[in-house]
Amino acid sequence: MARIVKKKKEKQVEPIVIGKRNMYFFLGGLFLIILGYILMAQPPVYGFLSLHLAPIILVFAYLVVIPFSIMIKDKTQSAGD
Repeated sequence: MARIVKKKKEKQVEPIVIGKRNMYFFLGGLFLIILGYILMAQPPVYGFLSLHLAPIILVFAYLVVIPFSIMIKDKTQSAGD
């Protein structure tokens, strides 16, 4: 008897496409990171800027803006592609 050999479907891997929108969000996050470190270096050490505002800006930039800039897709790319 002849054996029926089924071919396995290869997984389609989408290329990573970084568009203008991704770069704008990434540069915005980079700006926020730089701003956060500049504010953290401002005297007085126990002031509002260096103790409260700078860490909030840094956490927001590292945990929200930068990952969002990586995951966002352009509107031109459809979900089926």
